[in-house]
Amino acid sequence: MPTNNTKESTKASTALKGHLTEEENVFFFIPNLIGYARVILAIVSLYFMRQHPNICMVLYSLSCLLDAADGVAARRFNQCSKFGAVLDMVTDRCTTACLLCYLAIAYQDWAIVFQLLIALDLSSHYMHMYSSLQSGATSHKKISETSNWFLRQYYSNNLVLFSVCFANELFFVLMYLWSFNPSPLHPYIFWALAALTGPVCAGKQVISVIQMISASKNLAHIDTEERKLLKKAN
Repeated sequence: MPTNNTKESTKASTALKGHLTEEENVFFFIPNLIGYARVILAIVSLYFMRQHPNICMVLYSLSCLLDAADGVAARRFNQCSKFGAVLDMVTDRCTTACLLCYLAIAYQDWAIVFQLLIALDLSSHYMHMYSSLQSGATSHKKISETSNWFLRQYYSNNLVLFSVCFANELFFVLMYLWSFNPSPLHPYIFWALAALTGPVCAGKQVISVIQMISASKNLAHIDTEERKLLKKAN
């Protein structure tokens, strides 16, 4: 029979859980509010993308820069969440895909390159996140010590992660601005920034390929282990 103290402790625990449930709403966490702002900025930038490159560039760049702010806010206010992590990744993938769609139209001779970049970006990140979930990782950014060295360096250092992603997006923004005639950018500025960000952009595509291969191997290993358990059970 439970004692009075046990009953009181259970009631207190239930009341506390109820209080936390009432007080906390993941959808209104500060980093997630920043995430919604990123989505709005990205959508508005798409509206101006065809005819107003300067306005589009500012709005799109702000959306990308806020990618760092939501992570800082999540750690600062102890508001990390699975919803926030997925919102962040989906926003990143969708905004990049939308910009690459425009580039495929602006540079029609290179359309297949931009189409493949979209496919690589989406497939690589989806497979990586799914593989991480299947492995029981708390976050897709948690890379095990046995994983590929490049992936560990990419995900374990927030400065490296932000710098690579920023340079990647900046290179695509530069190509977007260069598609206008006359271009809002001076040729010297364009070629200087392109020379800095282009190799980083290419490197990020290599990382995406490595990420997809690593996720594929991990999923195949999980399949093999599950099949072994099924055979033992039978």
